[in-house]
Amino acid sequence: MLHEDIDIPGPAGPLRGTLLSPAASNVPVVLIVPGSGPTDRDGNNPFGVQAATYRLLAEGLFDQSIASVRIDKRGMYGSASAIPDADDVTLADYAKDIQSWVTTIRKRIDATCVWVLGHSEGGLVAMSAAQQCADMCGLILVATAGRPLGLVLRQQLRANPANAALLGNAMSILEAMETGQTVDAKQIDPALMPLFRPPVQRFLMSELTVEPAALLANITKPVLIVQGTRDIQIDPQDAFLLRDANLRTELMLVANANHVLKTVDTDAIGENLAAYSNPRLPLAEGVIEGISAFIQQSRSCRR
Repeated sequence: MLHEDIDIPGPAGPLRGTLLSPAASNVPVVLIVPGSGPTDRDGNNPFGVQAATYRLLAEGLFDQSIASVRIDKRGMYGSASAIPDADDVTLADYAKDIQSWVTTIRKRIDATCVWVLGHSEGGLVAMSAAQQCADMCGLILVATAGRPLGLVLRQQLRANPANAALLGNAMSILEAMETGQTVDAKQIDPALMPLFRPPVQRFLMSELTVEPAALLANITKPVLIVQGTRDIQIDPQDAFLLRDANLRTELMLVANANHVLKTVDTDAIGENLAAYSNPRLPLAEGVIEGISAFIQQSRSCRR
């Protein structure tokens, strides 16, 4: 068994993560790519998400004899010294880091290739990285949008009644950024600042130009799409859009799972959100088994 920190060179300092492996070599290995914002390698962030989804994925895969590396994004947590400003990034920067991680992991684990699991925004990063990364075995896209970010953000903003007074401002900001224009802080309602603050606009604009379905259409590696049916951030229909973009993909719908892959029994928003902050809740039934089966089947086909 290996359970240790692992790092690779970053732009100005190391990028760091955690390796969990049942053996030193000859095991399949999954790179877990975090979702949006200041999400750490365990799947937690300071805005109330403490579900430990990535740690639980790593531990579950370990029990299935599958290794994993879960990482901190450049500029954050263990990778804080990789760049001076964690906001000064683009989608292409994150994709380049994933390509570097795959190369290093192959050598470290003595693996022929690496599966890349991207959660939420991490799925978009994974698909972007896969365009020029022959060392990937395949992709596992978890709660990943099938539509451009602008459409997803509009749906998310409109779904919350508390945003009614902010919608006009939010839509005008999105329209400006979709045409490549930055928006001054004075033009942003304070309540929208966490989403649209000027330092992150460069990154948002790099995402707003991307068509997820078009990215996936170009991928010839095996792809598994994992989507919870009670996800309130990514509509389950997004999973079908991704599947339809590439008919070689497999789709796994997880009954009653929310965005962080925890089971919720009703449509109550309060119950759904409460699961985001409960690391003691296990992952939804079937998640680990489905991912493991996909990896093992894809691995046997490569032999």
